[in-house]
Amino acid sequence: MNDSYKAAGVDVHAGYESVRLIKEFVAKTVTDGVLSGIGGFGGLFELPEGYKKPVLVSGTDGVGTKLKLAFILDKHDTIGQDCVAMCVNDIICSGAKPLLFLDYLAVGKNFPEKVAKIVSGVADGCVMSDAALVGGETAEMPGFYPVDEYDLAGFAVGIVEKDEIIDGSKLSDGDVLIGIASSGVHSNGFSLVRKLFNITGKEEDNARLNEKIEALGGKTLGETLLTPTKIYVKPVLDVISKCNVKAISHVTGGGFIENIPRMLSDGMCAVITKGTWEILPIFNIMQNLGGLSEREMYNTFNMGIGMVLAVDKSEAESVIKILESHGEKASIIGRVEKGDEEIIFE
Repeated sequence: MNDSYKAAGVDVHAGYESVRLIKEFVAKTVTDGVLSGIGGFGGLFELPEGYKKPVLVSGTDGVGTKLKLAFILDKHDTIGQDCVAMCVNDIICSGAKPLLFLDYLAVGKNFPEKVAKIVSGVADGCVMSDAALVGGETAEMPGFYPVDEYDLAGFAVGIVEKDEIIDGSKLSDGDVLIGIASSGVHSNGFSLVRKLFNITGKEEDNARLNEKIEALGGKTLGETLLTPTKIYVKPVLDVISKCNVKAISHVTGGGFIENIPRMLSDGMCAVITKGTWEILPIFNIMQNLGGLSEREMYNTFNMGIGMVLAVDKSEAESVIKILESHGEKASIIGRVEKGDEEIIFE
């Protein structure tokens, strides 16, 4: 009955119940390549046919300290989407189509219903990405994590034809930068977010997070901050299939200043035209609250732009129309020029 193990804080039967509860969520992510179900020692996935020189593209990430808000508000059904998004949004920057995803969930105590809610969010993210959730791990670690807390990380694998890899090498002077709107803060900068709003992890934070704020459209601060990271897979892959996308940047930790230069080839500079997109109210609130400089904001947060595509000026209108057909807000936010500086704001 594993009574000794249970006495040490690990309930294997709770683990069995968690697996039973998550099976329905995993099932909805199954794609043609899946050759195994959950419960084995490895997830089996068959590579799709039709590729001449397939290249696998992988990415891994976690949700970070945004999890603290989920703990305080006891809301766990969307945080899994953040985990998937942080991984798949990275791999599509190479032009790769996500194939599969695995998650790692470490908990202080295994509450099967809570685990099921977390994994339901992971499954939702996988469905949005057309990726199969082929496996994962739930580790009960008493004494390492507090009873009501957990950590969540993930790993994604995608595929792209070798001669279709997007790496910025074809960028030209005069290419335009198209920004796709973010859904909010996404999953970056939350150590600063929590400091700005004095979110300490204590119960009294609940009242602050449940306060409705007019500037946020009547939403509560907690609802706004927990808004899951937008997944850009389907609209971006549609653009790639129809237009010549030369470079892509996922605006994550490090904001504009760190991430946009990562899409550039040597000798190229990104010129960002401020005022060409909507800066979401939450960013203005945080800047004013903390007295942060504009550079600090652009070096930490996405500022309302979650992904940037570089294309020839002649294709810009077509790209924007495709993105809008998927319900995305997109606009030209700058251009690529020859230059020694990595990024300039004008």
